[in-house]
Amino acid sequence: MSLEVERFFSEQSPLATEVAAFRPRAQQREMALAVADAIRDNAILVVEAGTGTGKTFAYLVPALLAGGKVIISTGTKNLQDQLFQKDLPMVRDALKAPVSVALLKGRSNYVCHYHLARTESDGMFKTREDIKHLGKIKQYAKVSNSGDKSGLADVPENATIWMQVTSTRDNCLGQECPNHKECFVLKARSEAMQADIVVVNHHLFFADVMLRDEGVAELLPACNTVIFDEAHQLPETASLFFGETLSTTLLLDLARDTRIEAAAGAKDFAPLPKACDELDKAARDLRLVFKKEGRMPAIATEDFKEFAPALKTLSEKLAQLSGMLEKQAERSEGLENCWQRTQALSQQLKHWQGAPSPQPSPAGRGSNGSPLPQAGEGLGVRADDRSDDGFVRWLEVFHHSLQLNTTPLSIADIFEKQIGGSARAWIFTSATLAVKQDFSHYQGEMGLLKAKTACWDSPFNYAEQALLYVPTNLPEPNSEGYTEAVVQAALPLIEASKGRAFLLFTSLRAMQRAHEILQAEFDRRGWDYPLLLQGEGSRSELLTRFRSLGNAVLLGSQSFWEGVDVRGEALSLVIIDKLPFAPPDDPVLAARIAQLNKQGRNAFMEYQLPRAIITLKQGAGRLIRDETDRGVLMICDPRLISKPYGKRIWQSLPPMKRTRIEAEAVAFFKIA
Repeated sequence: MSLEVERFFSEQSPLATEVAAFRPRAQQREMALAVADAIRDNAILVVEAGTGTGKTFAYLVPALLAGGKVIISTGTKNLQDQLFQKDLPMVRDALKAPVSVALLKGRSNYVCHYHLARTESDGMFKTREDIKHLGKIKQYAKVSNSGDKSGLADVPENATIWMQVTSTRDNCLGQECPNHKECFVLKARSEAMQADIVVVNHHLFFADVMLRDEGVAELLPACNTVIFDEAHQLPETASLFFGETLSTTLLLDLARDTRIEAAAGAKDFAPLPKACDELDKAARDLRLVFKKEGRMPAIATEDFKEFAPALKTLSEKLAQLSGMLEKQAERSEGLENCWQRTQALSQQLKHWQGAPSPQPSPAGRGSNGSPLPQAGEGLGVRADDRSDDGFVRWLEVFHHSLQLNTTPLSIADIFEKQIGGSARAWIFTSATLAVKQDFSHYQGEMGLLKAKTACWDSPFNYAEQALLYVPTNLPEPNSEGYTEAVVQAALPLIEASKGRAFLLFTSLRAMQRAHEILQAEFDRRGWDYPLLLQGEGSRSELLTRFRSLGNAVLLGSQSFWEGVDVRGEALSLVIIDKLPFAPPDDPVLAARIAQLNKQGRNAFMEYQLPRAIITLKQGAGRLIRDETDRGVLMICDPRLISKPYGKRIWQSLPPMKRTRIEAEAVAFFKIA
């Protein structure tokens, strides 16, 4: 296969006729050969390929040439759609490969006939818009081939009605559903079973495989190759699904669904709606214990005297509802499903509080017969446990909900077992996995110590195309007035670049404050650069505006650090306010740091610093997206220069020219 791979990345490549911008790149060819070898040997390969390498084609070509079944998992919906709609058809045509391709999404992306009918008969809507949207969705479900909500442009993807007309893992009736034969989810899964190449995303992959659902888990036995693109996101995603999350939203959904099912199948049993109302109130009261949003370890709840009584009340109301549903369950599939959900949620609640998580019984199974998630099975723990069992308990308070989380301190052993012993290739790739070409941090986190690794730098000429500027005389990042100082230091460069800038922040608070200052400064100076702020629209809407305006200044936080591609002069300046160290008071991070230090290891150098470097590389990667792009990367944090670890950070960035002189940074924009 190596000779064929070589041919497809040569001057005479068939790709050249399909892709106007295609040109041979040594890095791309070498990566493709490494992927081909891994597929041939059923090996595990971890690959970093810098921006512009063309890593998508570098794994698609050998994957299609090798034959067999391939699962490709992406970190973002944008890449998932791009692969399915553009890249895969392009490579398939160039290779003249007779392969079939399927796109598989999570069930919440597909209209559910059962819940659509239930919602229509229930008549309970959150907004007037929902009533209009329901009619459009109903008509769409009749004519659509896929039922994918992205195919209905008339109803926004964030419309509240979608929650009522799609299914979840919990409220799906499985084979007991009266609409089972026309189910869009089952149709999508059937198509995926038949396809040679299946495109999924990380959340779906881990949700299905770890919770043993009938989606990706069903595909894996026949699969020859699994490719994770945007693999830097995997540690976070895997941690989420190897643990447990119980939210007040799940409880409110249970109360709502039970109310609807009771109206349809148990109208004569008056206590049931009342029990739903009481569970609803108990869940809301638990959320109202906390006045501020944020994260905290479970032990911190001792500072909130209302928490324990509210949690006890919630547990009692859930048990009460479960007892009633047990007696009514035989009256309909919907009531049976609601009863199973009360049992599963009760188990999760007890587990978070400290009771052992029991082995799943027939009653504690999902509606499709698969076991419900049982993280930490058989482990006796306490809610105030500081991870003695390998898990950390913590809470996250959102505006309208509360989550009780159980997260593993390390996913390495769990993930290693998941992929071990399987006769297939596993490919992990991203532009940011290594620290100075060292993969040990990522391999250690993911349990991939035996994996082969390879690293290719970007083919772009960073020495000519980009400049790294670290201003002088900025205060320490934790000092008062730091954001004000960052903005003042940024203004001369924003003027020199004529807008065309991203300002990336490590916190929403700093982003909001910087926006206020910039707005005042723009007004005072009479600058007409449009000022865009994360949250004023969807990310795609803001990016479309940014590109079309041509001289805008966009302020963003976490969601703009990665997966954003703006080519050309519209983006010529990227400003990063601080080195992106995770907040040390984050309960999961704090527990992981404590565990590493307890083992006599250096948590900062082994864990915190590598994670910050990988995140910084993502942010820096927004600047140069094409061979003709030019621009300045401005990192304002003085620790990049003043701390011993600073050198390790900037040496992990692309090889740009460096300066600390403002005039040189300003002059860079004047060079043709």
